[in-house]
Amino acid sequence: MLTVLSPLCWVNTWILRAGRQVAWIALALMVVVILAQVFFRYVLNNALAWPDEAARFLMLWMAALMAPSAMRWGGFVSIDMVPQALPRVAGLVLTLALLILSLLVLILALGHGYNHAFGFGGKFNSSSLRLPLDWIGLESVRVKLRYMYASLFVGVVLLTSVTVELILRTLVQLLDRDAVLPPTDSPIDMLGAD
Repeated sequence: MLTVLSPLCWVNTWILRAGRQVAWIALALMVVVILAQVFFRYVLNNALAWPDEAARFLMLWMAALMAPSAMRWGGFVSIDMVPQALPRVAGLVLTLALLILSLLVLILALGHGYNHAFGFGGKFNSSSLRLPLDWIGLESVRVKLRYMYASLFVGVVLLTSVTVELILRTLVQLLDRDAVLPPTDSPIDMLGAD
């Protein structure tokens, strides 16, 4: 089982690391866009049409790219005192059951996310976001909503991959108490590595 877990862990580590880099850039851009809107609205008394939707676009992508890391590191709100209070095997079995339930929900979400992003909803144009190609002499292009909605699909794909990894980790812990698991690239793992 470690032969499957190790490559999956490696792939997740690198994809999630890249996602976190893109997410902090999206967060920084979101702050800049919101501050620009505040400046134009309250200082110049001339609100722009696009910053609210641009900030929402950036927020959705930031959340989609950060949520898998948070799940992998145990950063979501959860009641973890029950598995910890149980004996080791019972706690791991409960954790495994909850992860399998999460995987089933994510599999359903994959279909919904795909249909929303690339189906009917994604065919519409954004009401205010445009690529300003008119600045270079071309015609401006309205942004399709599929680029915003694709964040849901990408986030669920990454969450599914992380959930499969967590299921495999739990199975390994159940089968071999002394197994050495690959690191998760979490801040806690990195602090412990020093």
